[in-house]
Amino acid sequence: MADRKLTEAQRAYEAKRAAKAGMSLEKWLAEKEKRAAAEAKAAAEATKAPAEPKKPSFLGRLLEKAQKPL
Repeated sequence: MADRKLTEAQRAYEAKRAAKAGMSLEKWLAEKEKRAAAEAKAAAEATKAPAEPKKPSFLGRLLEKAQKPL
């Protein structure tokens, strides 16, 4: 958000939110940018697949054997 310009309406809206939080507008925008970066990082970590598939549990192996034809 720091690299793009805000319209007057957006700036007024963010100023109201900053005042409500008891911060200056610049501090509010910096904090908002940090939160967005942290959320993006968390989302990227959540989408990573596990390195190795888990071994089926005892019950899972039994159910797998029960599904096989005789």
